[in-house]
Amino acid sequence: MSKDIRIRKGVSLKLKGEASKVVKEAPRSEIHSIQPPDLLGIIPRLMVKEGDTVKAGDPLYHAKTNENLKIASPVSGKVTEVVRGQKRRILEIRIQADAKPVYKDFGKKDRSKIKAEEVKALLLESGCWPFIKQRPYDVIANPEDSPRDIFISTYASAPLQADIEFILKDLQEAFQAGVDALAILVGKKVHLGVEKNSTSYLKDISNAVIHKVSGPYPAGNVGVLIHHIAPINAGERVWVINPNDVAIIGNLFLHGKFDATKIVALAGSCVKNPQYYKLVQGAALETILRENLHQGDHRVINGTVFTGQKASASGYLGFYNNTVSVIPEGNNYRMFGWMPFKDNQIPSIYNTSLFRLFGKKESVVNTNLNGEERAFVVTGEMESVFPFDVYPMQLLKACLANDIEKMENLGIYEIAPEDFAVIDYASSSKIEAQEIIREGLNLMIKEVG
Repeated sequence: MSKDIRIRKGVSLKLKGEASKVVKEAPRSEIHSIQPPDLLGIIPRLMVKEGDTVKAGDPLYHAKTNENLKIASPVSGKVTEVVRGQKRRILEIRIQADAKPVYKDFGKKDRSKIKAEEVKALLLESGCWPFIKQRPYDVIANPEDSPRDIFISTYASAPLQADIEFILKDLQEAFQAGVDALAILVGKKVHLGVEKNSTSYLKDISNAVIHKVSGPYPAGNVGVLIHHIAPINAGERVWVINPNDVAIIGNLFLHGKFDATKIVALAGSCVKNPQYYKLVQGAALETILRENLHQGDHRVINGTVFTGQKASASGYLGFYNNTVSVIPEGNNYRMFGWMPFKDNQIPSIYNTSLFRLFGKKESVVNTNLNGEERAFVVTGEMESVFPFDVYPMQLLKACLANDIEKMENLGIYEIAPEDFAVIDYASSSKIEAQEIIREGLNLMIKEVG
């Protein structure tokens, strides 16, 4: 049975530089990079070496603990470099792409006849399995597990986030095929969250239980969907997947090839022409940033402003990302910054800020924290924006104390780091809540498994 979800807690931010609904073919990226640190839960073991030639869909490495779990090349070409860090940890695998892609043929599949084990085998062999992540722990799903449910959220509620409905506008057949394949894989319908007022085909997708979602950020987080439909209990496994990755899986079944092309939003106040671009997974960001940024010192973010990772203009598109944000670097000191009449366009959750009276419809924000890290203070500000039945401050303290029993009792199984991004924004303590939660989850993996 479907369930409509209305979120009241959260923050609504309107930032300058939202991507206009125009899709442009990005210039060809000569080098593509797959970065193993993007894929949590996998220790890589290389299957290629420098100088090898690969097709799109050929495996680059597999998980050390499961050689069937493979990560594939998004392009055809030549492996030019394996970048390593401390203790020879693999940081990047760089591929010089062919001018015209050559795809490994996995064969078209008839979804009316294929069985669950065949779906699993194809996802593993093609390199599409890493698109599936599990809760708890927010890591790549274990193929040996039997999940309770699969959840997909198509509601984009984060500031400057790519509009999922727009990205999927011309991918109805592929998205439906992907949903069908996932439904076969788990033997039941998937849970699909859509915006309440959506007019797209998403609300009519078959093999899915449709949930209409409304409210401020983080209402679009898949964790919010899970929490309000069927919370996770100890010992349970739930799988989640990004909507654009569902379409990639669908194309695999329809055409028999791993086509990692994505529509990516380039957004932010530092961008001259914020819009959408067609990019292949791991493409060089320089192809869309070159001559497209205003003068000044910028922060390039691989992802959204709330959950993305700092990148350089010479970096590469992250494995799961469909948004690239560029905002001003906050390296300036604001004189009398504590005064309420200073910089009234800076968004605030507090009524003491004159932003509530004089704020513009679209704000320009930078990376300044506007204060230093300080002790937790019981103000209720975290609870006022956190739409989970979880005590966020107490859970963060339990993570800092490495208290596993308290972490379990306070709901660590329910959440992922991205759910605490709203805490990073709202908390006057200036703590890195997402980082604390990630470390807490890593401890749970190590001690509980």
